[in-house]
Amino acid sequence: MTSSSDVIEEARKATDTPPPSATLGGEQKRSIEQITLLLFITVPFLALVAAVPLAWGWGVSWLDMGLLVFFYFLGCHGITIGFHRYFTHGSFKAKRPLRIALAIMGSLAVEGPLVRWVADHRKHHKFSDAEGDPHSPWRFGETVPALMKGLWWAHIGWMFDEEQTPQDKYAPDLIKDPAIRAVSRLFVLWTAVSLLLPPLIGGLVTMSWWGAFTAFFWGSLVRVALLHHVTWSINSICHAVGKRPFRSRDRSGNVWWLAVLSCGESWHNLHHADPTSARHGVMRGQIDSSARFIRFFELLGWAYDVRWPSRSRIDSRRNTGEGGSRRGRETAEAA
Repeated sequence: MTSSSDVIEEARKATDTPPPSATLGGEQKRSIEQITLLLFITVPFLALVAAVPLAWGWGVSWLDMGLLVFFYFLGCHGITIGFHRYFTHGSFKAKRPLRIALAIMGSLAVEGPLVRWVADHRKHHKFSDAEGDPHSPWRFGETVPALMKGLWWAHIGWMFDEEQTPQDKYAPDLIKDPAIRAVSRLFVLWTAVSLLLPPLIGGLVTMSWWGAFTAFFWGSLVRVALLHHVTWSINSICHAVGKRPFRSRDRSGNVWWLAVLSCGESWHNLHHADPTSARHGVMRGQIDSSARFIRFFELLGWAYDVRWPSRSRIDSRRNTGEGGSRRGRETAEAA
C-alpha cells in the first residue's frame, strides 16, 4: 500500500473520467445528512450523560459492561488499525481477508464511511494546523476565546461543514477497489449492525426485552458516544495541549490519559512526526494496543511489510527545542 502523500500526488496526474462514489452522499453535505449527524451526536451523548447516575443508582450488569467493552474496543481498533494506520497511512500491508475485516470493523465505530474518513484524515495531514486543515483547533487564532471556539470546531463543528473533502483527490486508491468501495457505501448497514447487535445479544442471553433495552443503552448508545468523543479528542485536545518530544510542523502533542481509551492514538506527536509508523507509543511505558495487534497480525502472516520505527529513525525526529513554533514549545513545556 502506498503512503497518503503518494496517492494524493497520483490523483493530481489522473485525467480519466471521475471514479464512482464510495459514499451515498456527494461532495456537498446535504441537510438530511446534517440532521442525521446531529441525531447521532446528540442521542448517544445524552445516554452518556445519563450513564453515571444510572450506574450509581441501579448498577450495570456484567453482560452490559461486557458488551460495552467488547464493541468499544472492536470499533476502536477498527478505526486505529484499519481506517487510520492501514488505509490512511499505509503503515503495513494486509492480506485480503484482513483488509476487508478492518474495513468492516472500523465501520462499526459509526464514524462515517471509510473513504470519507480516510479522505478527511489525509487532507488533515497535508495541512495540519494550517489553512486547509479540516479540523484544527487553531483555526480562529491563538487567543483564549479563539482557542475555545477552535476546540469546539475541531471536536464537533467541522463535521457539519457543507464542503466535503474530495474523495477522488485524497482517496483514489480506495475508490478503485470495488470491495472497499462497497464496504464504504454500505455504511448505513454497518451502523445498523453496530447498534442492533448488542441488544440482540442482550435479549437472547437474558430472554427478556429489558435485557435487550439495557444492552442497547450500554452496549450501543453509551459505547458509541464514548468512542466518538475519544476519537474527536485526538483532533481537538491532542492538537492543543500535550508534550512534544518529537519534531513536527504542527502542534500535535502526546496526551497520556487518553492512551488506553484511544488504543494508542493519543501519542499523537510521534504520529505527526512520523505518520507512516505502525507504532505511535514508541517511548518506555507508552501503551499502544493497536501496535500490539499489528504485531500479532504480522506473526500470523496476515500483515506484512510493517513500518516499525527503528531506534535511529526515532532519535532523528527528537525535538531538540530548536524546531517548531514558539507557541508549540510553550505548550509542550506547560503540559
